[in-house]
Amino acid sequence: MGAAKNSEWQNLAKLALKGDRQAYGALLTDLSSYIRNVLVSGLSRPQDADDITQDVLISIHKSLKTYDPEQPFMPWLHAIIKFRKIDYLRKHYGQKADKTVSDDVLEFSSEFVTFEAHKGEYKDIEAAMNALPDQQRRIFEMIKIEGYSAREVANEMEMNESAVKVSAHRAMKKLQDLLKT
Repeated sequence: MGAAKNSEWQNLAKLALKGDRQAYGALLTDLSSYIRNVLVSGLSRPQDADDITQDVLISIHKSLKTYDPEQPFMPWLHAIIKFRKIDYLRKHYGQKADKTVSDDVLEFSSEFVTFEAHKGEYKDIEAAMNALPDQQRRIFEMIKIEGYSAREVANEMEMNESAVKVSAHRAMKKLQDLLKT
């Protein structure tokens, strides 16, 4: 999926933001199989890809209004995929008390974690998220992962909407800097 898909999805997102329901439907339909394909290769249990794909599509639905149509679509999409996958795995493995292991141990069984080549990714993202100040991390999680609008977060955290947007932007920038290799 290269520049052509990015451009196509960016255009569909622009139209959807303007209220074009047909473009919105086409965007979600086209993204569905792409998201699943991205996820399935990185999971030890491929059947989880369907559940995470649904979570990603819901997040896209909730947060499309936060997408800047002047920016490339793929990084925005992949951030949602990545954080929804982490959220799903955290919930899934958090409920498996009999199968938990310390995240300091890298010799995980592929039966219980993501694709072998990506097993360190979870720790890197967790460490980067933990490097954010608590309030900034919560704002970022609510907007970028849970799909809340800046207005909803502002109301919840008793802040003004502009401050919430600035905090989310700064968190994203800091995460990008911390995760560059």
